[in-house]
Amino acid sequence: MVARAPRRTVLFLAASVACGACKSDRKAPEKTGAAAGGEPAAAEQHGDASDAQVRAAKAFVRDVDARLRELWVASSKAEWEKSTNITDETEDRAAEANAAVMAYETEAIAEATKFDPILDRLDPATRRQIELLKRTATLPAPKDPKKREELARIAAKLEGMYGKGKYCTKEGGKAICRDLGALSEILATSRDPKALAEAWVGWRTIAPPMRPLYQRLVELGNEGARALGYGDMGEIWRSRYDMPPEAFEKEVERLWAQVEPLYRALHCHVRARLHEVYGDRVPLDGPIPAHLLGNMWAQDWSNVYDLVEPYPKAASLDVTRALERKGYDPLKMVQAAEGFFVSLGLDPLPKTFWERSMFEKPEDREVVCHASAWDVNLNDDLRIKMCIKVDHEDFVTIHHELGHNYYYHYYYKLPVLFQAGAHDGFHEAIGDAIALSITPQYLARIGLVDQVATDEKAVLNKQMQDALQKIAFLPFGKLVDQWRWGVFAGRIGPDAYNAGWWKLRTEVQGVAPPVARTEADFDPGAKYHVPANVPYMRYFLAHILQFQFHKALCEAAGHTGPLHTCSIYGSKAAGAKLRAMLELGASVPWPDALEKLTGTRTMDAAPLVEYFAPLVAYLEAQNEGRSCGW
Repeated sequence: MVARAPRRTVLFLAASVACGACKSDRKAPEKTGAAAGGEPAAAEQHGDASDAQVRAAKAFVRDVDARLRELWVASSKAEWEKSTNITDETEDRAAEANAAVMAYETEAIAEATKFDPILDRLDPATRRQIELLKRTATLPAPKDPKKREELARIAAKLEGMYGKGKYCTKEGGKAICRDLGALSEILATSRDPKALAEAWVGWRTIAPPMRPLYQRLVELGNEGARALGYGDMGEIWRSRYDMPPEAFEKEVERLWAQVEPLYRALHCHVRARLHEVYGDRVPLDGPIPAHLLGNMWAQDWSNVYDLVEPYPKAASLDVTRALERKGYDPLKMVQAAEGFFVSLGLDPLPKTFWERSMFEKPEDREVVCHASAWDVNLNDDLRIKMCIKVDHEDFVTIHHELGHNYYYHYYYKLPVLFQAGAHDGFHEAIGDAIALSITPQYLARIGLVDQVATDEKAVLNKQMQDALQKIAFLPFGKLVDQWRWGVFAGRIGPDAYNAGWWKLRTEVQGVAPPVARTEADFDPGAKYHVPANVPYMRYFLAHILQFQFHKALCEAAGHTGPLHTCSIYGSKAAGAKLRAMLELGASVPWPDALEKLTGTRTMDAAPLVEYFAPLVAYLEAQNEGRSCGW
């Protein structure tokens, strides 16, 4: 699985220049409210002061909507240019545009707090926009303009360092440089422990130069957070879920407790199988060496499927081979994914999507290949940015990215602060819920495969494929932000960044580095979301919610039978239910949006466990007599 970030929450809240025009463009709330209300000042003086404040709050929200739209679009354009053409110049322009966002947001958020005493008197839409504004900054800027500019430059530099990262060696007297794609291919296909370790370590050579920059980013971001009344950046991030930060942490632990037994069972079985292949390099009673799991971050184990396949002689679905055999190219893969959404009664993608997206890696420039979805102009200017490979993984990823695009499409007419998922996990879960309907039956319906095996052995093979991607990801999805929460709060100091990272990876995920790591390394920086400052808990939540969404959509489609056999392809009823939730954006608290689709107001991992019921029984039988855990 490739973890992907939605467009705006990452990019637009990460940089700053002093916005000299901001204060002159905007009036104090009370005056703005009077002007917007069209009432003379004298009338206000004789009226109820709180009524004037209510009018001022409404005017403030209208003003914020207009200014944020202007600034976010400018930032988005600069970010798109930078991501599709990484140069010093595009990095500088992105930093400048993002700095303007920071400067304005810093001012607007401070001003928004003036309305706290009258929040209970405001209409729901005005109140919610003020509340969302106050917790919108992913990377809050200090008040000092010079520090904002510094933070902007650091944020742009870090993402650029990641995007341009390469590991270079000399082979046959020539310098050979490999980027993340080439090194990941080694991790995915090789079974040579030495080559795997070299690729794993090689990619992490890009990260140590990031370490001092990241440390400074944390210092400046925390200063900005404190100026907004938060203890640190982590507290802001945890405040975005319509519950207190400490309650959200408990919610994460509750959800993890629901799925941890399934993860541990999968870990136990995979470790035993890898031990058969690699011998004592994989201990039977300890963590699994990270470089042997087929993925640069050991967050997706699907590339070791051939080593753990339950029934090698049974019919297995090879989607990559099917795509190649049927002559699919990147464009055709995207068209197929769009066809799924259209089959639900949703709109076709706009013509501009096909004209402006980046589907393949250009040969003439450096780009960020990390898959992402965009609405650059906040006006249905939908795009995706990917370096698409013709394989199963990217076929699923495209469905995921279009899930973001369809969310954008159905809420783009809302105020900009409502143009987001009900919470960030919703945005990630939509496309993944759709991807759960990429069943063998669906692939047969669109002509990608000719025969569908439905016997028990074929089902278990498919369940193992899915679990290696989705179940294996869960602890990693949880720990990335747990590490950052510790860093932001000072519990993990700069002198222990790497030690803190591997402590969590060992304790929560049960994986270990292939070679000794020290504080000369900065292994968190080798994961895109850390240098790019993208919150990661959304992916953990999405891996829970996608099954909850899938179950609700399958019920709407009238599906009968086991949950893992359901595809909602072609169901207009399921599409209507999905659209009703998408149209809400972030205009209501997430429990309201969840209830719209699922009929329940609580996130629940039970549908995930239900989906994998056949695999649960298989793993119980396989692990009998083994010593599980680490």
